Amino acid sequence: MKVYPIKFNPILKEKIWGGNKLGNLLGKDTDKDNVGESWEISDVNGNVSVVSNGVYKGANLKALIATHEAALLGSDNFAHFGYNFPLLIKFLDAKTDLSVQVHPDNKMAKKHHNSFGKTEMWYIMDSDENADIVLGLKDKTINPEVLNHINADNVDAVFNREQVKKGDSFFIPAGKIHAIGAGVLAAEIQQTSDVTYRVYDWDRTDDSGQKRELHTKLAEQATKQFDSNGKADYALQPNTSASLVNCEYFTTNILDITNHQVKDYLSIDSFIIFMCVEGQVDITAGLHTETVKMGETILIPANANEVAFNSDNAKLLEVFVSSDLTQNLQQAS
Repeated sequence: MKVYPIKFNPILKEKIWGGNKLGNLLGKDTDKDNVGESWEISDVNGNVSVVSNGVYKGANLKALIATHEAALLGSDNFAHFGYNFPLLIKFLDAKTDLSVQVHPDNKMAKKHHNSFGKTEMWYIMDSDENADIVLGLKDKTINPEVLNHINADNVDAVFNREQVKKGDSFFIPAGKIHAIGAGVLAAEIQQTSDVTYRVYDWDRTDDSGQKRELHTKLAEQATKQFDSNGKADYALQPNTSASLVNCEYFTTNILDITNHQVKDYLSIDSFIIFMCVEGQVDITAGLHTETVKMGETILIPANANEVAFNSDNAKLLEVFVSSDLTQNLQQAS
């Protein structure tokens, strides 16, 4: 497979809670004021990403996998996931609160939807003053049956809220109640799944006066209790990868680039995704260089040996699925 930094055309999603930051701050091609999501790399049926640059321009992600298999995914990833890309990569802009929701784990998602489960993480790229997120239930001993009885009078007593700021990162395992709050711009890494159980939608209605569907019975089955809020404790060091999440489905690090650096990725045996969450950087793989700005995402094929970075001020999320993780998945299946 030809090695170079592969870009894809973003897939923009209008949402009832969306705003204009994806266009105004991240440079997405839209002038609408209700765009909530930019799907950067997707293998979801009906929303498969298409390459926008280089020799593979015009090919979609599924065709790339079908043609190049382990050279794109990595040998262990291809052995486990086959012709499916395991991650869905997004940017999100919440002008108003997202619905409070929960996602099923692999077992429940397979049973009800023939899908992967949905474990995810957020990196906060920007936030309004006093912006917050919903993370879990305030009372860790409460029966999830309470989700069937959420209303405007008890919502603040049931859901735990956490204030957020730029640079915060949170891990959201399947089964954890959550919602991004108004004023938050975030990068999201998740399993390839579009299954969401909506618990509470703040009693809002769409343009036709209809409330969106809730899925409280399924949410009750999916919900699990977690002691930790999942916030990453990390310290940035120049030109070094700092760990944000290392779970069985993906690894995400943050890489602070302040000069010219070269990193060896041969031993990882995985594609590498870089999401630029601050600044601008030139990324070179093979003989090709792409300039990547805040709000842009690239994919480096697994058969790349090394990647070079050149910037005096850029922060990248570095995402991959390592062979150790897929081996753990195979042992558990």
